[in-house]
Amino acid sequence: MIASFESNAQKRSSTFKIIGFYTAKNDQAHISYVHEANKWFAKMAEEHHFIYDSTNNWQNLNLDFLSQYQVVLFLDTRPEAPEQRIAFQQYMEKGGAWIGFHFAGFALNNSTYPQNWDWYHEQFLGSGEYKSNTWRPTSAVLSIENPKHPAVKHLPKTFSSAPNEWYRWTNDLRKNANIDVLLSIHPSSFPLGTGPKAHEIWHSGDYPVAWTNKNYKMLYVNMGHNDIDYEHKTNKDLSNTFQNTTQSQFILDALLWLGRK
Repeated sequence: MIASFESNAQKRSSTFKIIGFYTAKNDQAHISYVHEANKWFAKMAEEHHFIYDSTNNWQNLNLDFLSQYQVVLFLDTRPEAPEQRIAFQQYMEKGGAWIGFHFAGFALNNSTYPQNWDWYHEQFLGSGEYKSNTWRPTSAVLSIENPKHPAVKHLPKTFSSAPNEWYRWTNDLRKNANIDVLLSIHPSSFPLGTGPKAHEIWHSGDYPVAWTNKNYKMLYVNMGHNDIDYEHKTNKDLSNTFQNTTQSQFILDALLWLGRK
């Protein structure tokens, strides 16, 4: 009876709440990922005794709503309204936690998502603007950069990722003392991408794909773009992000690190 009570008490004490914000429009690869992610996070919540909610209503990005949650996820986009951006910055500066995936870090001037939020792209993420990407979505061999970090403690030194469209950035994250790179693309991955355009295939270079900012409780993860059958116009999923068990372990450990921190 005593052992059972202690076990239940431990479960209650470890419970934390996560809210996932998403848009899931326009790009089928991102829509596919969001639907997959929401199912996976709900499953992990049940197995690991935390609470997962999700919403596509970005008006909920205010301090009253965020105060209910210990971790915020941006699954595929970022907030656009000035008041939502201010609320998110205040949430993070007051000790909130966050994980952003793939397109949540995207910013490109003269596009629908311009770099018009300096705090987020320059200070918080540190990456600056999007510069280019690989194509098609392909698996990469990833290297662990900081094996002592709780988010990568269960990972091997290198592992093969799920297929993904990989981004590079205008800023050199290695020169930012606040950035702690956790995962990067291993040289054995090259050439990375299949084209058809030559610039969509990377043959060399240094590409961080997951990192934290030491001034905040946060993690950016470049993964979050499934491969889709566009050629035959079926929009069928050709890959799934969370079927990769090693990569999924990384995301789970990151959630538990931030939620229980």
